[in-house]
Amino acid sequence: MVSINTRVVLIGVGGATCSGKTTLAKHLCKILPNSVIVHQDDFAPPQELIPIHPILNVQDWDSPEGAIDWPRFRQVLTNVKQDGQIPPGHISHDPLNEQREFPIDAECFAKWRAQFEEVERQARENHGLEIIWVLVDGFLLYWDHESMDELDVRIFLRVCHDTLMERRRERDYYIAVQCDSDGCVWRDPPHYWEQIVWPGYISAHKDMFEGGDVESGKPTGDRVRGMLVFENEKMTTTELVDQCCKEIARVPVLETLNPQ
Repeated sequence: MVSINTRVVLIGVGGATCSGKTTLAKHLCKILPNSVIVHQDDFAPPQELIPIHPILNVQDWDSPEGAIDWPRFRQVLTNVKQDGQIPPGHISHDPLNEQREFPIDAECFAKWRAQFEEVERQARENHGLEIIWVLVDGFLLYWDHESMDELDVRIFLRVCHDTLMERRRERDYYIAVQCDSDGCVWRDPPHYWEQIVWPGYISAHKDMFEGGDVESGKPTGDRVRGMLVFENEKMTTTELVDQCCKEIARVPVLETLNPQ
């Protein structure tokens, strides 16, 4: 009998707030057998440690330096990369947020689900390899080099300023931190988008694109190695999922296997 090894594949899904990251990650998680999602939003610092914006005098949940507990996030990614398991005791507040449905075509789902099931079957039966897929979604996913280096696939969803602003303002609230059984509800104060959210997004991502043009600039390549940029608002959800699955299917999962 062939002994079983484990290969964990981390798939990053980054982009601005309201760019469709979590929707894409959830579709991919349903398609990929033996998969889990790590939501970067779950790694916000305690509410009392969120920095105060010097002009608006409100908490700044979008500053790259202060919006994520980076040491904790890096450690969890390192642990997940080793065994494919989300640490015991980790609580996600994503289920508390409003869940909008953006379905994909059943044919697309069935095609890719069957293909990845076959990949896993062959890996197990022919190579003694168990594949675990971990989706990591986050609005600051590519700001921190140390955590970014853990990712095997780097997907970035790009949406223009006006569309992002409209989507953000249509969202009533979101759960910022898990501070009690119901979570903590956050609603944007006046001018929060134009003075905090959008400037924070530019600050975190301008080095990824030529001329610092986050809306239409070409990826520089040196800031985020192998980044796959998808113009999400120009694609249907089905088209986006289909293209991402094509890229994920190219991951050379068998090349790192060391049979025992």
